[in-house]
Amino acid sequence: MGTREPDNVLVINCGSSSLKFAVIEPTSGQVLVQGLAERLNTEEGRLQVKPAEGERTTDAIPRMSHAKALEAILKRLQSFKISAVGHRVVHGGEYFSGSVQLDEEAVRKIAACEVLAPLHNPANIVGIRAAMTSFPELPHVAVFDTAFHQTMPPHAYLYALRYELYEKHQVRRYGFHGTSHRYVSGKAAEMLGKPVDSLQMITSHLGNGCSACAVKEGKSVDTTMGLTPLEGLVMGTRSGDVDPNLLLFLVENTGRDFRDVTDLLNRGSGLLGISGLSNDMRTLQEAADKGDRRADLAIAIFCYRLAKGIMALAASLDRLDAVVFTGGIGENSAPVRERTLASLKVLKAEVSPELNAVHGKHAAGRITTETSGLLAMVVPTNEELVIAREAIAFVHG
Repeated sequence: MGTREPDNVLVINCGSSSLKFAVIEPTSGQVLVQGLAERLNTEEGRLQVKPAEGERTTDAIPRMSHAKALEAILKRLQSFKISAVGHRVVHGGEYFSGSVQLDEEAVRKIAACEVLAPLHNPANIVGIRAAMTSFPELPHVAVFDTAFHQTMPPHAYLYALRYELYEKHQVRRYGFHGTSHRYVSGKAAEMLGKPVDSLQMITSHLGNGCSACAVKEGKSVDTTMGLTPLEGLVMGTRSGDVDPNLLLFLVENTGRDFRDVTDLLNRGSGLLGISGLSNDMRTLQEAADKGDRRADLAIAIFCYRLAKGIMALAASLDRLDAVVFTGGIGENSAPVRERTLASLKVLKAEVSPELNAVHGKHAAGRITTETSGLLAMVVPTNEELVIAREAIAFVHG
């Protein structure tokens, strides 16, 4: 018998104005080609494609829609055999506790969650529809940001509101970044040489959006994000937790309406709002190093609130085997990790400057000293690989 040709999965992450894609061989994890269609539906639309071997190409495609972007991507993927398509979907509500092969019923349920994720799920559905039209013969699989957190107990996911709001309107905490938290907790266990179901840890996904998750024996038992991705930690442009009465206060005292205030909390707050400079941690760190007081203050608030979030999540665990940093900031900002751990003195965290400076790459992810009371690690995330492996699992049953 001959050797079976490797399966390749097209992974699609569709946003409101962008479409990220990658072709991945799930077994090896090799990325054969990846790219980004951005500034969709504008005159500045462009498509970037980077094969594993070769130079990145960038093509201007004015007024490029999601469907047109997929058409352009398809032309560049003709040399690859695609066995399945995996879609990142932000919100699955209570409908989905795991990945699902897409059919009209599944798409309908995803659409029903639009009220819970109005900025994300409509774009996800546009990408799903366009991809299913382009690849009608292939299985399409949705992998949900919220699914990993469906193992949270009621006392962690319910708000202290009238219970009928949960019963009638599904008002509860859902959590996000679940694919990342799932991957890095499993990878951290692998790096430690222990089964994930024997460990209890807190994973921190830090990018433009940020969340932390308590993972007990491989399952999410609490997380910082809630009904929407606005709750929890300070983020790039999102405020994270605020006094709920703040919204009414701002409406009554600033002339804004509720929609404007919600937009302010989502797009004009966080690192950007505090610094008045940028939502990019790299830019803020450079400015802080040059003496910019507000940039430094933004970083200080970010790190302190993260440390508070970690301490709060510890209430859901029996012990804390590791704190894991991931995401663009978590993987690359040594100062953020150091400042965050400095606020965890009660856990006797002791950072190794040498290991932290190289992001734990010389010590299987570890950035704390051998004598530290808390193990802290850096584990690069790979959400695309999780999506690819989930998708191919449906192909092979």
